[in-house]
Amino acid sequence: MKHLRTLSYVAEIARSGSIRRAAEVLHITPSALTRHVQDLEYELGTPIFERIAQGMRLNAAGELLVRHIRDQVADLERVRSQIADLSGVRRGHVALAGSQAFVNQVLPEEVELYRARFPQVTFTVQVRDHAQAVAALTAFEADLALVLQPPPSADLQVLFACRQPVCAMMRAGHPLARQPGPVRLRDCLAHALALPDRSLALRHHLDRALARAGAQRPAMESGSLEFLRGLVLREDVLSFQVPSGIPDDPRLHARPIDGRDLDTMTMILGQLRGRMLPVAAAKFADQLASSLNRRYGAGDHASGHSQ
Repeated sequence: MKHLRTLSYVAEIARSGSIRRAAEVLHITPSALTRHVQDLEYELGTPIFERIAQGMRLNAAGELLVRHIRDQVADLERVRSQIADLSGVRRGHVALAGSQAFVNQVLPEEVELYRARFPQVTFTVQVRDHAQAVAALTAFEADLALVLQPPPSADLQVLFACRQPVCAMMRAGHPLARQPGPVRLRDCLAHALALPDRSLALRHHLDRALARAGAQRPAMESGSLEFLRGLVLREDVLSFQVPSGIPDDPRLHARPIDGRDLDTMTMILGQLRGRMLPVAAAKFADQLASSLNRRYGAGDHASGHSQ
């Protein structure tokens, strides 16, 4: 454990970029932290940091060491969780990365359900879009990611996947809310649009279809889906969202975009490929996958995780 503490010091220096900033976070003196690094470099027989004007930067040996550190920390958390599980008390921590479409309703409901059974399990939920969520997995900042259309990645192991239509979201009194069924994209363009910005996977999915339909500059763009929902409730603007991102609010109305105009999007629950999850995270993944299957049904593919 003592050796692992020194490795955690190295990881913090790499994150902070300097001895001084890392020492502040770790609550030790810079000189003591420097000695830990020097002792480790002596033991390894090679420097692990480049000393630069701005601070400290990992060299190639340091990069290898930090990857090892992340593996060790993740493995220790898994073992701690398994040891606690032997006593019949489910403890541990679950770190989630989720697209905005899932943090309003889906993830809060699932976390509440899990903690009702295992109240000693703690959670961290990061709002991350498609590429950023996969990066959080590879950096061991998240155990699980629930995202829309993440980019292809050999690092991503899919635990569950399904398809969701993109819906035009409007307030209940909007003119298009009076008609049932799917709506054509050209009919949406007759109204002011409030679009997610290009930091979100949803916008990238929409852009080509909007360009084909001859869309003009939107009335509003935002990286916050919560802001867009709030705007929809106040003005006769249209926005777009998948069903899981539309709260159960009688003031809101949603109509799926006609499949001739826009394809469905893929929802994926995934983990880092090859990583053995801590018990708490693995059990939560099972619960979440089962719940998503009940809510939305499996789409192109779905697979369980191996523990």
